[in-house]
Amino acid sequence: MANERQVIPSRGGPRMGFQRPKNLGATTRRLLAYLGRSRYALIAVAVMLLLSTGAGLAGSYFLKPLVNNYIVPGDFAGLGRMLLLLAGIYLTGVIAAYFQGRIMVSIAQRTANVMRKDLFDKMQDMPLCFFDTHTHGELMSRFTNDLDNVEMALEQSVVQLVSSVLVFVGTLVMMYVLSPILFLVTAALLTGMIMLSVSISKKSTVFFRSQQRALGEVNGYIEEIVGGLKVVKVFGHEQVASSEFAGLNDEYRSSATSATFLSGVIMAVMGNLGRICYATAAIMGGYLAIHGRLDTGSLVAFLQYSYLVAQPINQATNQLSVVLSALVSAERVFEVMDAQPEVDDGTVTLVNVTYEVDNSEEGTPVEAPEDVVTNEWAWKVSQEDGNTALIPLRGDVRFDHVTFSYDGVTPVLKDISLYAKPGQTIAFVGSTGAGKTTITNLINRFYDVQQGIITYDGIDVRSIHKKDLRRSLGMVLQDTHLFTGTVMDNIRYGRLRATDEECVLAARRASADSFIRRLPQGYDTVITGDGANLSQGQRQLLAIARAYVADPPVMILDEATSSIDTRTERLIERGMDALMEGRTVFVIAHRLSTVRNAKAIIVLEHGEIIERGNHDTLLAQRGRYYQLYTGQSALE
Repeated sequence: MANERQVIPSRGGPRMGFQRPKNLGATTRRLLAYLGRSRYALIAVAVMLLLSTGAGLAGSYFLKPLVNNYIVPGDFAGLGRMLLLLAGIYLTGVIAAYFQGRIMVSIAQRTANVMRKDLFDKMQDMPLCFFDTHTHGELMSRFTNDLDNVEMALEQSVVQLVSSVLVFVGTLVMMYVLSPILFLVTAALLTGMIMLSVSISKKSTVFFRSQQRALGEVNGYIEEIVGGLKVVKVFGHEQVASSEFAGLNDEYRSSATSATFLSGVIMAVMGNLGRICYATAAIMGGYLAIHGRLDTGSLVAFLQYSYLVAQPINQATNQLSVVLSALVSAERVFEVMDAQPEVDDGTVTLVNVTYEVDNSEEGTPVEAPEDVVTNEWAWKVSQEDGNTALIPLRGDVRFDHVTFSYDGVTPVLKDISLYAKPGQTIAFVGSTGAGKTTITNLINRFYDVQQGIITYDGIDVRSIHKKDLRRSLGMVLQDTHLFTGTVMDNIRYGRLRATDEECVLAARRASADSFIRRLPQGYDTVITGDGANLSQGQRQLLAIARAYVADPPVMILDEATSSIDTRTERLIERGMDALMEGRTVFVIAHRLSTVRNAKAIIVLEHGEIIERGNHDTLLAQRGRYYQLYTGQSALE
């Protein structure tokens, strides 16, 4: 399909242009909304945080009465009792900190779990064009690196940041209570420290954002190269791949170095400024104590607070960088969550009904008499009068002057009109990029037409709920995808309620049963790595069996036999005929021998229908189909 549409190349942020960040305040509020789901646990964390912070502040203030009332007078017996009390205060703080950390870890894990689930659910609602413009590695980075950053910040940094703020404010209050004069001197120095810290943090935010985007780009490139490593080796491009990766890796290293450097600089600068603040307070306090303007206990307690006041600033600035990095990661996650989902305004649904068709009034299902009971599928259509009508599901698909473009500029299909009556097989042939796969993408509403209309049993496909529409369609794609699980599970993926017997029957009809039974555990053989232990032909046979078990009225075969050798192809011809019997089938094939029996063959070139007819008619015309068929026959 990629050769039929203009795909926007993307391996990450920088090469797509540096986008302006969203409002961090909005991101914070949104993250807090997720945290709000654990409000009672957060209240417990807040209580524990206040207890641990209060215990630390009270312990430092306790030095004043210890010095003034027990150490200076020499009351060592009383000092011992007070030390036991002080130990109890600190023990309370330790216990509170333990439960605070334990509860916060649970909150962080739960929050990340919910965000990861919401992100995954959002992915299910995204249109194909979203995945065309984002690499798998870039999207995986949201689930791994970004959500891991958020989780780690919630586990440790957020609580530590709040704790640091509380300790800082509490320390300032206690310092003011002990000595207003020394407090003013210390406050002047602290103001400079805070301003410097904020300045460095703002710069680090830019580098952390750049680091995360560069990491997504590196992950995207690794995923792309590892997935196509065989192609890289076939063409001998190992050196080129290494060179390109080195460039991306260097970009990530540069961003990560700058972000980490600024984070480390904050600690070093704040640490030294804290020592200057302590030395200044000691000099001024000593002077005041000598002149009798400050008692010894107050000076000792104040110096303890002066020593501690720099620590919450250091911790806050360090944790602030981590929190900002986590907010950037959350912002990237929310960007995906806020992306425009796949629009589905269809109201027509697919229902299973019991009816018989009255031939005198075609297409109108009526209630069957007791002796005639037929379980069939029908479209449930709401009418203007509030009632509903049931239209039998037959598989009548029609294109009426359809024009389509992936990018809104270059048309891929131009004024396409065609029809497939129930039970007919329609084949599309033409050069690569002619628009064959695009037609099938429009039938199942992977994309919606911009001009014209596509009807399914007389209903505009845009009026049909996408899930119900796709439920009525079966697809066998050129690029098969198998999921981790047993062979039986992969066949049953076509219809999850299918029994084992139905899955085995489907495998037999697809000529897959013989090779499956030769596998180590037969149908219970576990498939991993997208079926890496199977040949391409075997994988394709499983995909065909999966389509068999779905048993839809309309089947789309997109190069369904392109990866199957001639012998295997002949083996499944009878099964393919059985599959097509009574169904509307759209076939896309480069092997023109597979479409000779089609009711109609549509020849496409540059998005336009240039020929149509059956095999013999088109050969007699000696046009484009004749050239394609005879040229391929000569090659074969």
